[in-house]
Amino acid sequence: MVRLKSSCLFILISTFLLSSTVSADHHDGTPLLTIEEIMVGDHRSAANIARNEYRNPVETLEFFGLETDMTLIEIGPSGAWYTEILAPYMRDYGRYYGAHFSPNSGNEFQRRSLENFEEKMAADPKLYGRAIIRHLLPPNERAIGPVEGADIVLTFRNVHNWMARNEDEAFFNTFFDSLKPGGILGVVEHRAPDSASRQEMIDSGYVSEAFVKEIAARAGFDFVASSEVNANLKDTKDYVEGVWTLPPSYRLGDTDREKYTAIGESDRMTLKFRKPL
Repeated sequence: MVRLKSSCLFILISTFLLSSTVSADHHDGTPLLTIEEIMVGDHRSAANIARNEYRNPVETLEFFGLETDMTLIEIGPSGAWYTEILAPYMRDYGRYYGAHFSPNSGNEFQRRSLENFEEKMAADPKLYGRAIIRHLLPPNERAIGPVEGADIVLTFRNVHNWMARNEDEAFFNTFFDSLKPGGILGVVEHRAPDSASRQEMIDSGYVSEAFVKEIAARAGFDFVASSEVNANLKDTKDYVEGVWTLPPSYRLGDTDREKYTAIGESDRMTLKFRKPL
C-alpha cells in the first residue's frame, strides 16, 4: 500500500510539474498555434484552405511584421478568409479588431455580409470570442479601434471597392488616424499597370501600385517596402469581366473555366507603409 501511494504521489507531482511548464509556456508570448497550423485548421473549409496557395498568409504576414501581442485592425474582413487566421493568432496575447460594413449601410449586400460575419464570430467563441467587431462607414462611422492605438492595420483586396464608391481617400485617412505613430499599414491588392486610369481600375478591379502609394502618401504615410510574395506572372489582366473572371469568382461560369483555373488567382501587389513617428 505504501508503494502504491508513493507511486500515485509521484505521478501527481510529475503531472503538476508538467502542467506548470505548459502553463508557463502559454504565457511567455509564444503563440499556442503558428500561422502554418491555423491556416490548415479544422475550423477552415477545404475551399479556404486551397486558397492558401495563392494568398500566402505566412509570408505575407511575416513581411508586414505581424506579432501576436499587437493591436491589429483588419479592414473589410468580408467573408472572414483572413479573419480565420488573424483572430485565433492574436487571441491570447494581442487584440483583433474587424472593421466590417455598417448596419447603417444603404447597401443590402453589405448589411447581409456583416450579419454573416457576426454569426460566424458568435458560432465559435473559443476561436473568435475575443474578436472585436467595429463598423466603418465614412465620414460618420470611423471609430474602428482605439484612437492612435493600433500597431498594425491590414487590408486585403479592397482598394478597388473603395474607389468605386469614392471612399478611398476617407478610408486611408481613417487608417492613419487609427494607427500609433510608427504603426504599420499593410495593403494587398490586385495589381494593374501604372498606366491604368482610375476608371479602368474601377472597371477591372485591378489597381496600380502608383495609385496606392499616392493615396497613402496623401493620407500621411511613408512607403516602407514592397514584396512579390503574391505576384502571379500568369495573370494577363485583360479579361472582359476583369479580375472577377479568375478564381475564386469565376464570373464567366463554366466558360473557359479550366483556362482560368490554370492561371489561378490574380497578380497582387503587397505594400508596406508606416505612420511617421
